[in-house]
Amino acid sequence: MAESAPAATLGVHHVGLAVSDLAKTSAFFKDVLGFNTVKENPDYPSIFVSDGANMITLWSVEEPAEATPFNRRKNVGLHHLAFKVDPEALDELHERVKASGVEIEFAPQPLGPNMPVKHMMFYEPSGVRLELIGIA
Repeated sequence: MAESAPAATLGVHHVGLAVSDLAKTSAFFKDVLGFNTVKENPDYPSIFVSDGANMITLWSVEEPAEATPFNRRKNVGLHHLAFKVDPEALDELHERVKASGVEIEFAPQPLGPNMPVKHMMFYEPSGVRLELIGIA
């Protein structure tokens, strides 16, 4: 196998998510996951949030009532966004996510058979599928 050239990219700068409820989604990222607001742009409704390592741009869709929910099995696009978390914090984060009232796909469980790593999947208030993986 031939060696490939080094990647031209240097990592992810930010991930942009189109959301139907900018206020609820930004509050979820801040209040439940502990992100901070980096910037807001009311002219092109968006809020940039960060956990100190990752920046997420939350963009408001133009017509929230007409927005089409993403179907990860039928549409090309973001299947889910996964965040690393302290393994010791995963169960407590599960409780915070549950208390927020969003849909939880599954509670913390092993990532695979005989694996010590646990993860959980849920949907933020606008319906974007998120994962938390307990990796030190």
